[in-house]
Order: sequence, then C-alpha cells, then structure tokens
Amino acid sequence: MTYKYFLFLVFSLFTSVAFGQKYVLSGKVIFQDEPVEFANVFVKGLGTGAVTGADGGFEISITKAGTFTIQASMVGFQTAQQVVKVPGEDLSELIFSLKEMDGGLDEVVVSGTMQEVSKLDSPVPVEVYSANFFRANPNPSIFESLQNVNGVRPQINCNVCNTGDIHINGLEGPYTMVLIDGMPIVSGLATVYGLTGIPQALIDRVEVVKGPASTLYGSEAVGGLINVITKKPESAPLVSTDFFATGWGEMNLDLGLRSNWGENIQSLTGVNAFYYDNPIDNNGDGFTDVTLSKRISFFQKINVSRPENRVFTMAGRYVYEDRWGGEMNWTSADRGGDEVYGESIYTSRWETFGTWQLPTSETMNFQFSANGHNQNSVYGTTIYTAEQYIGFGQLTWAKTAQKHGLLLGMAYRYTFYDDNTPATSDLISDSNQPSVIHLPGLFLQDEIKFTPNQSLLLGARYDYNSIHGSIFSPRVNYKLSSADKNTVFRLSAGNGFRVANVFTEDHAALTGAREVIFTEELKPEQSWNGNANLVKKIYSDKGVFIGLDGSAFYTYFTNRIIPDYETNPNQIIYSNLDGSAVSKGVSLNIDAAWPNGFTVTAGGTLMDVSIEEGGVKTRQLLTERFSGVWSVGYEFFRLGLTVDYTGNVYSPMRLPLLGELDDRPEYSPWYSIQNIQLSKKLGEKWEIYGGVKNLLNFTPAANSIARAFDPFDRGVDFAPDGSVIPTPGNPNALTFDPTYVYAPNQGIRGFLGLRFTISN
Repeated sequence: MTYKYFLFLVFSLFTSVAFGQKYVLSGKVIFQDEPVEFANVFVKGLGTGAVTGADGGFEISITKAGTFTIQASMVGFQTAQQVVKVPGEDLSELIFSLKEMDGGLDEVVVSGTMQEVSKLDSPVPVEVYSANFFRANPNPSIFESLQNVNGVRPQINCNVCNTGDIHINGLEGPYTMVLIDGMPIVSGLATVYGLTGIPQALIDRVEVVKGPASTLYGSEAVGGLINVITKKPESAPLVSTDFFATGWGEMNLDLGLRSNWGENIQSLTGVNAFYYDNPIDNNGDGFTDVTLSKRISFFQKINVSRPENRVFTMAGRYVYEDRWGGEMNWTSADRGGDEVYGESIYTSRWETFGTWQLPTSETMNFQFSANGHNQNSVYGTTIYTAEQYIGFGQLTWAKTAQKHGLLLGMAYRYTFYDDNTPATSDLISDSNQPSVIHLPGLFLQDEIKFTPNQSLLLGARYDYNSIHGSIFSPRVNYKLSSADKNTVFRLSAGNGFRVANVFTEDHAALTGAREVIFTEELKPEQSWNGNANLVKKIYSDKGVFIGLDGSAFYTYFTNRIIPDYETNPNQIIYSNLDGSAVSKGVSLNIDAAWPNGFTVTAGGTLMDVSIEEGGVKTRQLLTERFSGVWSVGYEFFRLGLTVDYTGNVYSPMRLPLLGELDDRPEYSPWYSIQNIQLSKKLGEKWEIYGGVKNLLNFTPAANSIARAFDPFDRGVDFAPDGSVIPTPGNPNALTFDPTYVYAPNQGIRGFLGLRFTISN
C-alpha cells in the first residue's frame, strides 16, 4: 500500500512538472518614475491578468509556455505592451512605463478651427467619437450610428422609403453640414441620401460641432456640423473586414486595405456593401416596414510623401444605391404605375476631395472637393429626376505671430442643379432653367492667446451669393481653463446662414402625396447663436475617471423657411417665416471609466424649439423636448469578452396631422430603442460579435400611414379648393400620407458579425 502511494505521488509530481509548470510574471507599472495603482495588466490570448497595487506592482501566474503579448492599460494613458517568451530570464523584471493619452480624453480635433489642435485647447467645443464608440452598436451606415450621440437624432422622414436626415439640437437636417476629412461634400441632394455608403472600416473618428459654423464653413452649417475623419494610410490596418447579418435578412460588409504604391505613395482602399431584399410587414398595413436596399460604395485615399513633410492627400468615393418601399406586392414592373404603389430610388454619386500644401515657407494649403449626384426617383406616379454638381476650392494661410494664431482663407463654391420640377423651369417661356450658383467668400480668424490657459477666437466671413447677394457671418469664442486643464470653460456667439432648395432637402416635397405651394421667393435664412460650455475631468485616487461636459445653447432665426402641413392637408406651403424661431436648451454628457473594465457614456438634452408668428407660439413639428442616450460597457479581461448595452429615449413630438378630423394622436409617445451586444476576441486577428437590437420591440402605431389601403386616393373626394370632403367611406377626411413618422418601423431582431484584422 505504501509502495503504491509512493508511485502515485511520483506520477503526480511528474505530470504537474511536465504538463502544469507554473510560471510567474511580475513587475511594475510606472508613470514618470512613479508607481501607478489600479492599472490593468493582461496576458493577451490567455484571458488572465492582474491589477497593480499601491506600489505599482503586479504578479500573474500562467501554466503555459510560449510567446505572449503583455498589455498594461490605465484610464487616461496610452496602452503599453511587451512581448515576452515563457520560460525566460526576465519574467520578474517587467517594467511598463505609461505615457499620457494623446487621443481619447484629449483628442486632436480640426473641425472647430480648421487646424489640428488639442481638444482641450480648442476654443470651440468639439465632441469626438471614436470608431470604437460606434462598434458598441454596429450599423450599416453613419446615419444610423449617430443615434447614440447626445443631441443628435437620425430622423426618418418617410414611412415608405425611409429617407431621413440628421437633427442637431432639434434643428432639421438641412441645417447640418456633413464633411469628410473637413471637406463639405455632403450638401443639397445628399442631405437626404449622402450619409449612407461611407465605409465604416475606414473611419478614425467623428467630430461634432453644435451651433453655427458658417464663419469657417459657409452656408448649411447653421445648426452645426458633422465631420467624418477617415484613417491615415500609415496608421490604418493592413487588412480589416467586418461582416454582419441580422435576423431580418440584412447583410453588411466593410472592407479596408492598406498598400504602398512605390516608395512615396501610401494608399487606403475601402468597400462597403449592403443588401436587404426581404419584404416584411409586421404591422399589417400592407406596406414594407423597412425599405429594401442594395448599395455598393468604393473609397480610395492616397497620401504622397513630399519634401519637408508637406501634405498632399487625395480621396474619392463612389456610391450606387437601388432602394424601394411600398405595397408588399410591388415589383420593378410597377415603377411609376398607378396599380401598385411603390417608391423607388436610384442614386448614383461620386465625390473627390483633397489637400495640397503649397511649397512655400509659409503654411498655405489648397483644399478642394467636387461631387456629382444623379437621382432617378419615382413616388407612386410622381417622377423626380435630378442632377447636381458641386465644385469647391479653398486656399488658407496660417500664421503664428507672438500671441496671435491667424488663419486667412479664400473660398469658392460652384453649384449646378437641375430637375424636372418647377424649381428649375421658367413658367413664362415654359423652358428648363437649371440653377447655377456662384459663391465666392473670404474669411479671417485670429486666435489670441492671452495666457497658456486663456484665449479669444475672433472670426468673420463674407460671401457673395450670385442670386441672393452679400452675406456676412461673424463669430467670437472665449476659452478659459485651469492650470491642469481639468476644467475648461467656453463661451461662444456667432451667426449662421443658409440658402434653401426645398426639392433637394425636404423629402415630403417629392412624394406626390401633397401639392407643393410657394407663396413667395424664398430668402436666405439667418440665425444668431450663443453657447456656454463647461468641461470637467475628475480622476480619483482609485483610478476612476469621470468626465462631465455641459452646455447651454440659444439660437434665434430670422427668415426661417417653415413647411406648412396643416393649413391644407393636401398641400405643403413654403414661405419665409413672418416672425421668429428659437431653439434653446441645455445638455450634459457624462463619461466614466473604472480600472476593472467598466465604462459608461451617457447624455441628455432638454430643449424647446418653437416658432412664433402673428403672436402665436407653437412647438416645431417632429421635435422632442427631451432626449437621452447611453452606452454601458464591461470587459471581462480573463475571458476576452466585452458586453455593450446601448440605447436612447425620446419624449413626445408634435406630429403632422391631416386636419381637425384626423383621429391619429397629435403627439408621439415616449419611446426608447435599446440594444445589447457581446463581442469576443479570438486571438490577435479575429473577433466575433452578436446581440439583439430594439430589445423592447418598440414600433410606431400601425396606422402611421394614412389610408394605406388607398395610396392613389381613389376613394377620396376633393372640394374645388383642394381640401378633402368627409364622406361615409372617409369620415376623417384623410388622404394617403406617409409623413406621419417619428421612429423606425423595424422591431426586435438579432444580429451576428465577424471582424478580421491584420495590423501589419
């Protein structure tokens, strides 16, 4: 018995040595030679790690030999890593020296001043959202991804074709300028369709400026701007792919490739493809709940290495989309017919843009962009065809002199627009008259640094519109920060202007469901805005980070163009407002991170957007008083698993009714769209993710489309003035109308995706 017991001990000892050898990795995490407490140290590929103690020390036990990557991370610092071989001689002498983060908490931004500057040093408040932020709730387009940004709401404008725009602080899409790499390539027709097809695999970050930015960017930057910054070729992965599919049959593919064209040219290539061809009618109204779409987008960007590190970068994008929505039995053979109702849109769009730094001793840059947009749309029996070409050039000169940072610029924009509507026809001669607008401009900006922590930004812009004449836009921004830059206060005021084109901006004008009426020649809109912003960063001694970003805003409009849906239910009446419009409110963003991998990003906006005319004040249609967003994440370091819970909530909005007899609710209900995702790293290159979207399965009421059973109004009687006559078959005096919409009709669905990345 003793002999057998001895053999058992020997065998156990042998197997523990041969198969379960224990190795101990230990060392310290430091910052500027001081220990860092509560830092995470993690062995990639093994799912094991430790948290540093008060002396910055850590100890990790593993039972596997091999070559491993060890990472040390801490909120507010760049992640440090080392590659170690186990067994090895230096496993107890691992030292990780952290560096303060250049991105994340203090990103470099360009949208506020057209020059790269630390976010904390920027006198203009700029919100920055990284590509990882949008990965917490993956979507096939930037349009949908922005639903988790506080104060920014993707608005669906049509229940049938699901076109939409982006609202910032309650102001509609035409007041938001969208840029790619700082170039204003999304405008006019693309306000409705241009936010899809940007390959998200190539996006580095998205910068959001709320409030007028017309002094630097000109017309359309009235409510704010969204600047999509693509990755630099030298910092992009060699290969990145991202594919996901949903339970509804949607499929989305993003592909990014980095390559070198010789010694001096670096290239970045991107492809986005989206496919959805599965008609679903869960609400039983006879119409597709979600528009069917086939979209392909190609993106190409090159950087050229030049002497003295001068910049030359150029990019191009092409997007084609075929989308339709309508009655469930609609086919392409019914396009434009009056038997089966459908809305079918063919969109073809190209863009090119770039920056060339002049070979001069001064810092001078020439920036350019051009785009062409061709659209062939059918809304029932209404046919809308349009083409638009925009060319843009801008020369800037930056000069630093003592305490002044000067920026002088000259810009020119050429816009050609032609369609088959009365907007581009001469009613007297009955001939086609395409719209051609020349818009030259000059702008000057001076950032005066009184002290390292106090600055004043003064700016002014003069534009001459070939149709509407001179437009002047001034602005002033003041910034004051604490010595450690953990507290920053900003105060700003400025002017914005916009020249409107109804047929390129308002989808409701195109559907044919209502007649479009102009009571006057529309004048440019103008706005004055004031904004106060306070940023506070808090670091606890236990490694917890909390960031607070609060703002109060006020925007006053004159000459605002308001579509009137209510005077006549069969018309949309456009005119300049004989009164004023105001958008005012407060917002608060909170970012928090704990050393254990728990993060929270949340925000809320409380606002009042109203219109006053003839002494009567009314709430703006389709505008909520309160909105909130959140993104909660937790990373299980040992499992390599991340959980993300995202969502938003909106208060009631006033909706466009078709008259006093319309029995649909005048206000939408409170509603919330919530999502959950699990993602798992599989080694260095692969990541699998999946989850559920719209957990609460919220969808609008089934009667959102008025008279969906009679889309051609065959059962509607009209009076001589165009108004609807109540009849026994139509007691509520309704017509077919898809504009009563405030939220997507897409309910709960699962999704599953896979990412593959080769960094070098």
